[in-house]
Amino acid sequence: GVTDGVAFTGTVGTTTYTVTGTDLNGCENTDMIDVTVNALPTVDAGADQVECENTMITLSGAGANSYVWDNGVTDGVPFAASATTTYTVTGTDSSGCTATDFVEITVTPEPVTSLAAQPMVCDSDAAFTLSGGSPAGGTYSGTGVSNGEFDPTVAGVGTFTITYTYLDTQSGCTGTATADLIVNDCASIAELEAEGILVYPNPATDVLNV
Repeated sequence: GVTDGVAFTGTVGTTTYTVTGTDLNGCENTDMIDVTVNALPTVDAGADQVECENTMITLSGAGANSYVWDNGVTDGVPFAASATTTYTVTGTDSSGCTATDFVEITVTPEPVTSLAAQPMVCDSDAAFTLSGGSPAGGTYSGTGVSNGEFDPTVAGVGTFTITYTYLDTQSGCTGTATADLIVNDCASIAELEAEGILVYPNPATDVLNV
């Protein structure tokens, strides 16, 4: 079934082909060749996934010896998913034969989350409830934060980053936002008042009258 000079698809395994050649005088002779056809690897890119935006994802091929992915993915190396994408992997086996497979990663956007500017307070102020996070129902974290309250006496003097985290229960995805909260050292004003010097307003952040 083989025609000289015409491509054909071989079957898996080793097949011996015999060719008979005839010259101008009508004389014939034969020769044989063994052709071994290797099966293609069964490459598997893995199951489709639904992930939250910026989730670290690791794609790993199976069924071959080495793997090359498109879209800048390296086999077995985590990357951040940013948009719904179909990733294709090409696997090569020990015989040099290749096959492909693909996997779709569906990316769910993070919920839009914000945190309003936080106040400036004194290091001697009492703990207060944090606010300004949107959508409502999230949680606050950071230095000096406990159960939704910020305690200046715990944090001390300085600038502190408050993080607001909101979980969208429908998508299962989380959004975050941050804002700085400044704690000033106001102790020296109280000491001067104790000595009979009138200082106001107390506390003060920019304008101070003595």
